[in-house]
Amino acid sequence: MSKKKDKEKNAEAVEEVTEEAAAPEEAEDTPPADEKDEQIKALTEELEAQKDKYMRLAAEYDNYRKRTANEKLSLYDDATAKAVTELLPVADSFRMAMENLKDADAEIVKGIELISNQLSKSFEKLKVESYGEVGDEFDAELHNAVSMVDSDELESNKIANVFQKGFKIGDKIIRHAMVQVVN
Repeated sequence: MSKKKDKEKNAEAVEEVTEEAAAPEEAEDTPPADEKDEQIKALTEELEAQKDKYMRLAAEYDNYRKRTANEKLSLYDDATAKAVTELLPVADSFRMAMENLKDADAEIVKGIELISNQLSKSFEKLKVESYGEVGDEFDAELHNAVSMVDSDELESNKIANVFQKGFKIGDKIIRHAMVQVVN
């Protein structure tokens, strides 16, 4: 009979252990509900801080990319403007030659016209525009007024005479036009 009693005791002990395991007790590692809420709140704040940091970094990179692209374009325009500045006296010389060779041999005039046209096409390829024509409206930012003159033919604040053409690339002025303005 002792074996039977031992088996019964063992069965009772197993039942007790099983019941204890099945009973929901608070685990030692799990914090209470208030601590869980605080942890969630802290983690949410940290996540928001990381998102903000990421967005700021992305915006900085986008601004950097745009700024470097603009600087590259600006460098190209500056280099072109510097090279064209050195060629402008040649263009002026051809313009003066065309004006003063009206009585010269036709072949000489034709040769100078061809060279002048070739120089003009080169300026077009470089996106260099000339400006400053008789009758244009005077603009102090584009034109350099050398003198004033009275005129019955042109309105006030119009260009009466162009001494030197102006040149620009886009909005960048390479050389201001030297003009005479009507009073």
